[in-house]
Amino acid sequence: MSTSETESTIATTMPGSVPAQRGAAAELTSEHGRTSIANVVVAKIVAIATREVDGVYNMGTGSARMIGAVRQRVPGTSASNTQGVSVEVGERQAAADLDLVVEYGVSIPDLAAAVRDNVIGAVERFCGLEVTEVNIGIDDVHIPGDDDTSTQTQRVQ
Repeated sequence: MSTSETESTIATTMPGSVPAQRGAAAELTSEHGRTSIANVVVAKIVAIATREVDGVYNMGTGSARMIGAVRQRVPGTSASNTQGVSVEVGERQAAADLDLVVEYGVSIPDLAAAVRDNVIGAVERFCGLEVTEVNIGIDDVHIPGDDDTSTQTQRVQ
């Protein structure tokens, strides 16, 4: 397969959303048949592997997290499992971009290395795809107590 044909099979999922191209997939071929892995599968594996690492508080950019919070409040809907994850999947390779919120006090370089190791291991183990890169953007730092409004006194009752 030529480089242009390989490039045309690569599909991207957008951060904070469910991948639009569910049909796009990695094709693994053996003498016994073909296995097709949808992009959404790779994105979910990346998201789960990222959340497994201690120090990752949340995923997604500020606007994606805000939209996810609103979406959770609408009856019958749920937040995206792949929020903060963007993947490109080819026939034999995958790449991922992540947007993270980290816990205050965690070493960001150590966290990034742990996330990369966990994501690469999970995608290679579960999908059989070579991971070419895992790019990580730190969007925010979670400070304990920032989201605890119960201790603040209300001005109006």
